[in-house]
Amino acid sequence: MTFDAKPLLQAASQVAAGQQYPKGALYLVASPIGNLADLTLRAVQVLTLADIVACEDTRVTGRLLNLLGLDKKLMAVHQHNEIGSAQTLMEAMKGGARVAYLSDAGTPAVSDPGAQLVRATREAGLKVVPIPGASSVVTAVSAAGDVHAEGFHFLGFLPAKGLVRTQRLQGLLQHPASLVLFEAPHRVETLGQELAELVPDRLVTICRELTKQFEDIVTLPARALPAWLKGDPNRQRGEFVWVVHAPEAQAHSADLPLPAQALMQHLVQHLPIKQAASLVADATGLNRKQLYETALSWRKHDDSSS
Repeated sequence: MTFDAKPLLQAASQVAAGQQYPKGALYLVASPIGNLADLTLRAVQVLTLADIVACEDTRVTGRLLNLLGLDKKLMAVHQHNEIGSAQTLMEAMKGGARVAYLSDAGTPAVSDPGAQLVRATREAGLKVVPIPGASSVVTAVSAAGDVHAEGFHFLGFLPAKGLVRTQRLQGLLQHPASLVLFEAPHRVETLGQELAELVPDRLVTICRELTKQFEDIVTLPARALPAWLKGDPNRQRGEFVWVVHAPEAQAHSADLPLPAQALMQHLVQHLPIKQAASLVADATGLNRKQLYETALSWRKHDDSSS
């Protein structure tokens, strides 16, 4: 079936054309991570207006532009030539060119190339315009539903092997945040075994082939990972994003100063626990999560005693 891009280009013009698109600027365009329908109308409009489309791989971005019916000057900018290519693009932008930059999938300069280009553009006094869209990291975090996390820590790929890999993973697992990482298919079994040994009770969400036809998202305790991965050969194929959930906070009233306990006990009679914990944390500097868990344990105790 032939794709007719005209309605999409027209919609992009109608919806996104009202915003200013200054010349002499770098546009960071988020591209789909697997599903073409996730390309935003604003991204389409920027690609339409761009004088130069710089990209991680001209073949990948070339196919996207062909699908949209756009004929643009393409320039490869990847991890091996990013610094040198940035100077060429600076000259073009100083001459008034709009430069769009795309990585192969997702948002540039997060795990993919682009950060050096952004830095050079900023230091040259030129404008950087982010065009948000698909991100495998944010997509995985939202699907994980880690209610215990204090934010998330994005790692990318672990070192391939050896003591450096083990030490890096052990250190990161100590943080009270979700740990988001990528892993190659031939190492997912190794990662599953490592997590099963290091944090057997921790929940892990495995996102495989996000946004694609055979998308698979599963959450299970780390101890169950080795058996689950071996249960079906397809579970070790594709592109992976792992979310290691944060450790559950242990609520101990005795760990809180008595004045903080008294203030918390007073506030929870009038406010939701989450709001009360935030107020006490702001006032005392204590950990909001611990305050929340403590108050929650009080309520559970009261419920069980009634």
